[in-house]
Parts: sequence; structure tokens; C-alpha cells
Amino acid sequence: MIRTLFETPSAYRPSDAELAAPVPPVQAVLFDFSNTIFQMIDLETWLRRVGSAAGRLAVLDEPGAVADISDQLRAAFRLPSVVALQEGRDLSSEQHRRAMWGWWERVDFLRGAEEAAYRELTAPDAWVPYPDTEPVLRALRRRGPRIAVVSDFAWDLRVHLAHHGLDALIDTCVISYEQGREKPDPQLFLKACADLGADPRATLMVGDNPARDGGAAACGLRTYILPAEHRTGERGLTDVQRLAAWRWLETVRGRPVDPG
Repeated sequence: MIRTLFETPSAYRPSDAELAAPVPPVQAVLFDFSNTIFQMIDLETWLRRVGSAAGRLAVLDEPGAVADISDQLRAAFRLPSVVALQEGRDLSSEQHRRAMWGWWERVDFLRGAEEAAYRELTAPDAWVPYPDTEPVLRALRRRGPRIAVVSDFAWDLRVHLAHHGLDALIDTCVISYEQGREKPDPQLFLKACADLGADPRATLMVGDNPARDGGAAACGLRTYILPAEHRTGERGLTDVQRLAAWRWLETVRGRPVDPG
């Protein structure tokens, strides 16, 4: 075993033969959910849904109302007491609700409407896929790699996949609130690999958070981190098709098929 002075902490130990061999081709791809393949509806749309449900819709028609609420949300989120509530919020539904309540009760428009706000946050259509999500998932599905979602989420994100007809493109979901763990805990990535029957060293993790999603590298996965920005144009997700240098598993007359 080769040792180095600056060794990267890891949750796996490849053999000497594995270290000497080429990296295996990608057999599986894991995707983060939020801000990677799905995003929440825009703030004004969400506020209007909350306002409609709570009888406060007229407030949003006042000049500058949405901008003022946005400023209050940002300011409240930086308060030490609110920051503390966010720690571990995706470990359970209860912790997440406490974190949201502690934040929203400091915002005039949301105070007293927290229940309606939470319903609109978790509604099936409150989260939408990016324009490039479905094409990339379908391209991967056609060409072989198995697909999982690995996400820090406090409710069943499968409802959003199903609402948009994308659930059939995902083989398994590993969600923090169901596992009692948050990324970068290696067990989340390893469970997804096990569910897919994939070697971690032949698996690619795709996300937008280098600290959380990049933690997959510590258990042998390759990682691809998208810019954490609200882009309206091409985001780099299509590069996953190139990075997943798949080896087509089906054969014709005993020879591998190149899907082209």
C-alpha cells in the first residue's frame, strides 16, 4: 500500500490492484435533488400561494411588498438563533418544521401563516425540474447507467418526481430524513450504490454543494459539482452524459453495442 504525507480521509480502502488498474467505467449516477435536478418555484409564486391560502393575498399587491418580504427573509435567516435551528434540519420532518417555523415567525407576512407556508413548500408542484433534467435522465436511461437521487430533504421528494412524471427514470432514492443522516455522511452514498448494485468506484455523484455532495469522493465515488447559481441557461448538467463514459452492457451477437 502506497502511503503519502497528505492523505485524504476516506471511508474506503482500495486494494493495490484497484489502485494500479484504470478507473472502472461509470455504471451508476447519483444526483442531488434541490438545485441540481429540481428547484423550488420562485419566491413570488410561493408567497402568492401562501397569501391565497392564508387570506393575505392583498398584501402582496402593495408596492414593493415582495421585495420587502424577501429582505426580511434574508435578514431573519442570518440571525444566530435561526442559523442554529438549521443545523441538522433535514434529519427529520419534525426538525425541519421547527427550523422553518423559527425562521418564518420573524417575517411579518408569514407570522401566523406558518402552516399554510409549509403546505405550499411541500406541495407536489412546489418543486419543478430544470429544463435539462428530463433530457439528461432519459439519455442516461437509454444508455445503461442506473440512477439514484441522494438528497438532504425532510419529506418524501418522490411526490415531486411523480408529479412531473420522472419517477420511472429513478431507480432508488436515498433521503436524509428517512436515514437519519445528512450528507456528507458516506453511508448515504454507499447505501445508494448498494441499492443500485453498483461499485462505488464505478459511480458518479452529481450535485451543487462541494462540502456535502463532494463528500462522495471520500467513499470512492467520482464527483461532479455544478455551479451553485440560479442559471436560466445551460448549466452543465448535460456534461454528465460525457462523464458517464458508459460501457454498454447489452450485446448484439456477443459484442458490446456502442449506443452512439
